[in-house]
Amino acid sequence: MRRLLLTLAGLAGAAASAVPASAYEIDPLTRQPIDNVLTVRVRPQAVDPAAVPVANAALTTADPLQQNAAVPQMSAIARETVAYNGPYGAGTIVVSTAERRLYYVLGGGQALRYGVGVGRPGFTWGGVQTITMKREWPDWRPPAEMLRRRPDLPRYMKGGVENPLGARAMYLGGTMYRIHGSNEPETIGTAVSSGCIRMTNEDVMDLYTHAKVGTKVIVQR
Repeated sequence: MRRLLLTLAGLAGAAASAVPASAYEIDPLTRQPIDNVLTVRVRPQAVDPAAVPVANAALTTADPLQQNAAVPQMSAIARETVAYNGPYGAGTIVVSTAERRLYYVLGGGQALRYGVGVGRPGFTWGGVQTITMKREWPDWRPPAEMLRRRPDLPRYMKGGVENPLGARAMYLGGTMYRIHGSNEPETIGTAVSSGCIRMTNEDVMDLYTHAKVGTKVIVQR
């Protein structure tokens, strides 16, 4: 009997160790295990057209963030002005993937520092890009690479507070990557994305006022 119990315990341990670590990764959009494509629940969009601005619309009193105070927006990582003695000049964006922080260099030895979410393992990257396009309340069309991994995702999602791109998006070169807002501020400071740099809506709206088309973006691993 004792030998049987030991054998069963050994089989249970082997089964547990056989489960790949990736099975426990949580998708940042659906909050479901990444390998579980049958229980995906995309957040419903607002049905009132007046409550959801079109892409690149200017902020007005109809701003969704003002209309829906129940949507959480604040991050525990406060935006702040910090000392900066790095090699990059004023107007440069520097993303430290390891630190999970974004710096907008002000010049004069100072920079604005923001908390960001970065790519999860296997989706990190580094290099130099420029902002080639900016959008307010952008629509979301998952890139082909993402749809190959997640065919259950919607092909199109209109801009608004439920959109994964959040309040603002700044597109990096000809890549699929963006610096964008998020409807999940609790993920700021973590490594959960497919390579995009995500910020709280308040922070991305602030950065949007500083960064211009043509702004250099340095992403450090």
